Parts: sequence; C-alpha cells; structure tokens
Amino acid sequence: MSEETPAGSKGLFDSLKGLAASLIAIVHTRIDLLALDLEEERDRLLSVLVLMLVALFCLGMGVLLLTILVAAAFWDSHRFLALGGLTGIFLAGGAAAFGVARYKLKTKPKLFAASLAELSKDRQQLGHPS
Repeated sequence: MSEETPAGSKGLFDSLKGLAASLIAIVHTRIDLLALDLEEERDRLLSVLVLMLVALFCLGMGVLLLTILVAAAFWDSHRFLALGGLTGIFLAGGAAAFGVARYKLKTKPKLFAASLAELSKDRQQLGHPS
C-alpha cells in the first residue's frame, strides 16, 4: 500500500517553496542593483578625478608658460606669439576640464536611486504604504 499525502499539504509545501524562490529572486535582484549602483558611482568618481588631474596639469602649465611669457616680453622677436598661444591653450584646457568636473560633481545622481525605487515598488506591491 502506498501512503497518500493529502492534497492540501503538498500544495502548502509547494506554495512555501515558491514563496522562498520568489524571495530569493527579489533579494538577488536587489543585490545586483546595489552592485550596479556602486560600479556607476566608482566610474563617475574616477572620471571626475581624471578631469581634476587634467585641470591641475593644464592650469599649472598655464602658469608656468605665463611666467615665461612675462620673461620673454623683454626680448626682441616673436617669441610672444608662441608662448602666448601655448599659455592660452593650457589655461583654456584647464578651465574647461575644471568646469566639466565641477558640473559632474554638482549634478551627481543620488546613490542607490534605482535600488531605492525598486524597493519602494516592492513595498507598494506588498500593500504597505510608503
């Protein structure tokens, strides 16, 4: 004789198993979103750091060339044009890189914004007001 399990207990066990699988999938998705948010923030900070280094280099070169330009102002020839042009290029490049870096720092996205939005959706679907 084979033992028969009541249909209700098998259905309950399957429901619990399905609920556990759903919860694991939700947690997995949220952890993936958090990891993605961290990677995006790291990339953004790295790009800002590179831009700031470029800005510092260009501004430093601009100051150095401006000093040379002032020294060359007392010589007789067209050394001004070359030094003045290079000074202008480095100063403009440094100012542009600084401006872009400053803009990126001011307009940074909220950390974990996508993850928080998904958690809010989950909360609403479960019937909890937020």
